[in-house]
Amino acid sequence: MKIQNTTTPVLVLNCKLGALAIMRSLGSQGVRLYGVDDDRLSAGFSSRFCRTKYLMHFDEDHEQEYLHYIIGIGQQFGGRAILIPTSDELSLFVAKYYDQLSNNFIYPHNDHALVSSLISKEGMYNLARQYGVPTPHTVFPKRLDDVLDYAKNAIYPVMLKGIYGNRLQERTGKKMVLVHSKGELTEMYKILEDPDIPNLMLQEYIPGGDDQIWIFNGYFNENSECLAAYTGHKIRQFPVHVGCASLGICTWNQTVADITTEFMKSIGYKGILDIGYRLDPRDGRYKVLDINPRVGQAFRLFVAENDMDVVKSLYLDLTGQEPFPIIPREKRRWMIEDYDIISSLHYHWEGTLGFAEWLRSFKGLEEAAWFSWKDPLPFLIMVSQLMKRCLMWSGKKLGVVKTVQQ
Repeated sequence: MKIQNTTTPVLVLNCKLGALAIMRSLGSQGVRLYGVDDDRLSAGFSSRFCRTKYLMHFDEDHEQEYLHYIIGIGQQFGGRAILIPTSDELSLFVAKYYDQLSNNFIYPHNDHALVSSLISKEGMYNLARQYGVPTPHTVFPKRLDDVLDYAKNAIYPVMLKGIYGNRLQERTGKKMVLVHSKGELTEMYKILEDPDIPNLMLQEYIPGGDDQIWIFNGYFNENSECLAAYTGHKIRQFPVHVGCASLGICTWNQTVADITTEFMKSIGYKGILDIGYRLDPRDGRYKVLDINPRVGQAFRLFVAENDMDVVKSLYLDLTGQEPFPIIPREKRRWMIEDYDIISSLHYHWEGTLGFAEWLRSFKGLEEAAWFSWKDPLPFLIMVSQLMKRCLMWSGKKLGVVKTVQQ
């Protein structure tokens, strides 16, 4: 496939790993791409398709500074550019400031309150229940006493998660933990919670393997009609059992697609969507775990036979071009190389992944997050950083051994 009109440039906000895939997907079509991030080493910045790198930090307490900076970039293009945020915070930002940004940028217009509900696990849970979408039973404690009351009748294990996962990760290095007892629950709650700004939730644990976690990736137009729909499931996660897909497979699931398209139509959502479900073997229902009102870092797992993806669908729609047909590429596999190396070792150490099974898992692998013959620098940088991490890990292990010997 070839996009005929590529004159409209694209500005990507937050140039981490998902932005690298955006750069390659649209850049290979001849689209001019630009990026904004606060880290010179961001993955998207290292792509040869990123024409200009704008260094700017987004701070929720100083949004006006960021807004003026982005508007200033837009004024340089000489016409409206497409704006693609790749984080929850920036998706909320562009929804909030649509009126100011729309003079220089084109992007799907979602109500600020809707985006705010979707990026909050508590808001998402309430929306799912309101519209009859299955979801694991969840409670939202505000203090330790609430946790102790819950623990009296809890069925373990239990998921202890951040209502805003990114905020929890910034504070603690974790988005969620699986706890197995009342004592572990109260201990981890005390460690992870900020009493001044409660951000933890307690969620029913759904048993089963990582391959029961299904993902819907799609694009919805201004009428909330789904122009592109893909589904697939995780094979491995990083961190194991609680993280993002380090290896996944694109395979069609009509039930997941139907649940999602009906849900998004009901709430009037527009734009790219990344949403996760877990199949509950106890009742056979797919239960929504999280909703990302933006492009996800694994969106290139979901590709059509003609190489269409959700980012290309967005570009065609927002530039007034006819959409290309979407026939998902069945059994296509995609991976994040460094994540999957680490997670594979962890699965092996816990006794759930043997060498032969590990080799077989790459059958059908068509694309990786970092490696590309046409854009090799990001992969080389990743390898360099991974080697540094391994050396640091080895040094720590060696230090522990010497200490024990002494």
